Amino acid sequence: MKEFLHGMRQAVLVAVVLMLICGLLFPCLLTGLSSVIFPHQAGGSLITVNGTAVGAEHVGQEFTQDCYMWSRPSAYHYNVYTEGEDGAKYYNDGTEFGGLASGSNNYASSNPALVERVKADMEAFLEKNPEIKREDIPTDLLTASGSGLDPHISPASAQIQLPRIAQASGLSEESLQEIVERNTTGKLFGVFGEETVNVLKVNVEIAQAMGTL
Repeated sequence: MKEFLHGMRQAVLVAVVLMLICGLLFPCLLTGLSSVIFPHQAGGSLITVNGTAVGAEHVGQEFTQDCYMWSRPSAYHYNVYTEGEDGAKYYNDGTEFGGLASGSNNYASSNPALVERVKADMEAFLEKNPEIKREDIPTDLLTASGSGLDPHISPASAQIQLPRIAQASGLSEESLQEIVERNTTGKLFGVFGEETVNVLKVNVEIAQAMGTL
């Protein structure tokens, strides 16, 4: 019995010590160091305008107006919703908001629902961008990311939207091109990954140029 109690005390002591080290001291140390060394990233990489946070650099938002750059499709509409007169919350397409979430529908390529969704998004894009040919639409404008919160699109997807944005916003394509270039990130070390355009950052600058933000 004595040996059993001694073993129990050791087990409890080890569990408490490891819990304090791994569950308290280590997270506090990392949080403190990151706040000092990487304060912007540790704070959520927030994008602020006139002292007000308008979004996070690494979390996309859904834009549907013609004067703004559009993001990739999202099964959760980037968690953007409005409240109806009945007090219920709805996505921008009118479907009911299901709560904060991330992810995708994970459809197989043979799933008819995926084909219908892509066709619908393609027709909606062509309606607003009539000068674009169906085969010229970049793939990432029709495919959702795994998280459904991807803040980036390809440079090709940004370029193809500039004529529509220029017409709707009143800004020149040249000024819009400069905005896109300022918010384009190249490959990591010039080798890894692909060039990406941050949609939220682009739209913040477009809104500021239009005087709406």
